[in-house]
Amino acid sequence: MRTLIFILGGFALFGACVGVAKLMSNGLADSMRMATVVFAALWFVIAAANMWVGVAKAGYSFAEELPIFLLIFGLPVAVAVVVKWRVL
Repeated sequence: MRTLIFILGGFALFGACVGVAKLMSNGLADSMRMATVVFAALWFVIAAANMWVGVAKAGYSFAEELPIFLLIFGLPVAVAVVVKWRVL
């Protein structure tokens, strides 16, 4: 359940980044690309912090947490890149 919440949070963060980029773009053509890059960097930090909590506090090993990290980080970023490429 926690993994699903994090993934949905990633989608929400991407939506927020795109919304802020649209509000602050002032006609800049590159604002959506920058929003995607900022989202990916922010999301990496958040997903890595979640992984650290799993290893340091919850007692999971790095090898157990790595696939969850890849899912939590990779799925929202992959969707963001596809949306940027196809829609924005």
